[in-house]
Amino acid sequence: MPDVNVVGAGPNGLAAAVVLARAGLSVQVTEQAGAAGGALRTEELALPGFRHDVGSAVHPAALASPFFREFGLTGRVPFIVPEISYAHPLDDGRAAVAWLDLDRTADGLGPDSRAWVQVFQPLLNRLDGVVAFTGNQLLRWPDDPVAVATFAARVLALGTPARRLVFRGEAASALFAGIAAHTPGRQPSLATAGAGLLLAAHAHGRGWGYPVGGSQAIADALVADLLAHGGSLRLNTVVSSPADLEPARATVLDTSPAFLARFAGPALPDRYRRALARFRYGTGVAKVDFALSGPVPWANPDVGRSPTVHLGGTLAEVVAAELEVARGRPAAHPYVLVTQPSVLDPTRAPAGCQVLWAYAHVPPGSDEDLTEAIVAQIERFAPGFRDTILASTARSARGMAAQDPNLVGGDILGGAVSLRQLVKRPVVSARPWQTPVPGLYLCSASTPPGPAVHGMNGWYAAVLVLRHEFGLESLPSLAPDNTLA
Repeated sequence: MPDVNVVGAGPNGLAAAVVLARAGLSVQVTEQAGAAGGALRTEELALPGFRHDVGSAVHPAALASPFFREFGLTGRVPFIVPEISYAHPLDDGRAAVAWLDLDRTADGLGPDSRAWVQVFQPLLNRLDGVVAFTGNQLLRWPDDPVAVATFAARVLALGTPARRLVFRGEAASALFAGIAAHTPGRQPSLATAGAGLLLAAHAHGRGWGYPVGGSQAIADALVADLLAHGGSLRLNTVVSSPADLEPARATVLDTSPAFLARFAGPALPDRYRRALARFRYGTGVAKVDFALSGPVPWANPDVGRSPTVHLGGTLAEVVAAELEVARGRPAAHPYVLVTQPSVLDPTRAPAGCQVLWAYAHVPPGSDEDLTEAIVAQIERFAPGFRDTILASTARSARGMAAQDPNLVGGDILGGAVSLRQLVKRPVVSARPWQTPVPGLYLCSASTPPGPAVHGMNGWYAAVLVLRHEFGLESLPSLAPDNTLA
C-alpha cells in the first residue's frame, strides 16, 4: 500500500512524485495514457522517423525553474540553447528577431532599439527575483520587491493602450505582440503583457532550451528518478474515483479542477465545489504536425535559423486575430505559433528532412481542422512551403481534449490566464494546492504558479503533503545521486 497516490504523470505530477519519493515515502503514480509525460510526450505523429512533441517543445521555464535547477535537469538531459530564441517574420522578407543577445536584438529594431533595451535590461538584472515572484503563490510578500516593482511597471506600460508609446516601430511592436500572444486573449491586457514580458526576459536571459530528442527526455528523467527512489508508475489505467486507487494517506491530483470535483464528489464542501464550478477554462488550440522533405523556405534566412516562429504579421493583425477568437469566432487569418526543432536537433527527423508543428487559437471545444489556414500563414512568409510537406496530421481543440482530459475544451494552459485567475487558481487561498478533503491535493497547471513546464505546482503541493500529512519539515535534496548511475 503506498503512502501517496499521484494521479496524472504530467510534469507537475511527476515533480510532486519525485519530491515525495526523495523524502522516503512510497509513491505510486497512475496515468491513463500509455506513456508518462502528459504535455512532455514525444511521438511519431505524421510519418515513421519524424518525432513530434505532443505538447510543449521549448522550455524557457524549465531552465529557470528553481525545482528543475535543484533537480539538476541540465545535467540529466542535454539541452540546446539556440542563438535565436524566436522570430517574427513580416512581409517583403523582413523579420524581427529575438536573439539571446539583448543588444543584438535591439540593433535590429530600428527606432525602438533603445526602448527594447530599456524594457528588458532591468528585468535581466533582477531575473531571479522576477522568476521567484512569477513562480510563486501571489498571496505572500515577494523576496525581491524591487524586481516585482520593475516587472509590474512594465506590465502596466505594455498591458494598456500606452504600449503604443513604448514601441512605435512596426518591428518591435509585432515582436512583442507575437510573444504576448502565447497567452491567448485580447491585446493589450495586463495578463498577456505579463506573460509576454516573462517569456521575452527568459529569451534574453538563460535562453529557450530544447531537450535533445524531444520533450519526452524531461519526463523520462523524472520517471527514472522516481523509480530509482522506490516509486512506481502504472500506465494505461483510468482513474475516476478514490475506489480506483489503492488506499493511501495522501492523494495528489495532476488534473483539472473539473476532474477534482468529480473525483471527490460529495466529500467536497458545497462552497468549495461551487468555487470549482466557477473556474474558467481558456481558449482552445488546434494543432497540426508536419513531416517535411527539407527546410522551410522562409523568405528571411534568420527565420530559418529560429526554432520558434510567430506568424501573424503586424501588431494590428495579431490583435485582430486574437480578438476574433476572444469573441468566440475562429480567425480567418490566425496568429500561428510554429516550432521547427530540426533546425537545432538532427535526431528529430530522417537525414535531410525536418519536423514542424504549429498551432492556432480557436474557440473552446472547436472541432475545426486548421490545416489549410496554418499552411496559408506559413506560405505567406515561406513561399513554397506546401511543396515540402510529405505528410501532416491535424488535431482540433475537441481532439486535443479527447486525447488529454486535462485540456478542457482544448485549453493547454490549465485554465484562463487572467489577473483574477492568477490569484484564484482554482480558489483564493494561502494554500491553494490543499483541498478541504483531508489528504487530497491538486498540483496541476490549474494551481499557482500556473502553466509552463517548471514543476513548481508539483513542488508546492508535495511540500504541503510532507508537512501536513507526514509531519516532515525538512525537505529532501533533489540533486542527482549515484542511485541513477
